Amino acid sequence: MALVDRKMEMPFDTLSDTTDETLLASYAGGDRAAARVLTLRLTPRVLGLATRMLGDRSEAEDVAQEAMLRLWRFAPQWREGEAKVSTWLYRVASNLCTDRLRRRRSIGLDDAFGEGNEPEDERPGVLGQMQEAARFEALRSALADLPERQQQAVVLRHFEGLSNPEIAEVMEIGVEAVESLTARGKRALAARLVGRRAELGLCDDD
Repeated sequence: MALVDRKMEMPFDTLSDTTDETLLASYAGGDRAAARVLTLRLTPRVLGLATRMLGDRSEAEDVAQEAMLRLWRFAPQWREGEAKVSTWLYRVASNLCTDRLRRRRSIGLDDAFGEGNEPEDERPGVLGQMQEAARFEALRSALADLPERQQQAVVLRHFEGLSNPEIAEVMEIGVEAVESLTARGKRALAARLVGRRAELGLCDDD
């Protein structure tokens, strides 16, 4: 696809209030400034989702990159008004993460995650760092043990802050099914973590 000349592009600093859908349509028409704004806006969200689902920054970066590449390839086919770009992108990223989790589980969680987040030296505050690492690892491990759909719903709702209708659109299920998945996922997480609260330094109101 040929790109328009820079003088034909929308000014970069006027695009911050432009909708994702309009930016994507502009990109499909050759506007590179629109692509830059959309990349800066959406990539951190997708990276956050993938990091929480996978527990691995490097893998999450690969997923975010692949999801954005798919968005650019799909841009010429995009029809404004049919869906939100962010919802479409979350769906793609979630599916990519689920595929990786399935492959990971097929070879064993221990091999897949390898070394933990152990501190390299005895810097000041190292005990606090170790406790935070332990909390993260406990949550990551508990999330990894959830059935895939429960995990996806819990991450989208309680970490990414999506509403139940938005999650329903991402997961292509009904709102009631989302509510059921998130409720069961929360109960399962609580059951997995309840015996480790003292070990992890968690208070009753955490």
